Amino acid sequence: MPKMKTKSGAKKRFSMTASGRVKAGQAGKRHGMIKRSTKFIRTARGTTILCAADEKIVKKYMPYAR
Repeated sequence: MPKMKTKSGAKKRFSMTASGRVKAGQAGKRHGMIKRSTKFIRTARGTTILCAADEKIVKKYMPYAR
C-alpha cells in the first residue's frame, strides 16, 4: 500500500501535545487590533487546544503525528 500523505498546510499550523491533543495558534490577531478590546488581545496570546470536533478533522490531515 502507498503511504498516506500529511496535508502540508496542517503540519505548518498545528502540532500535537504529548497527550495527543491538537495545539493551534490563536485566531483573530493578524490585523485590526485597534478595534479589538484589550481583554481580547490579552486572552488571545500564545496557543490554544482545539475542541474535540475540530481535533477529529485535523487528525485526519496528519496521520503520522500521533
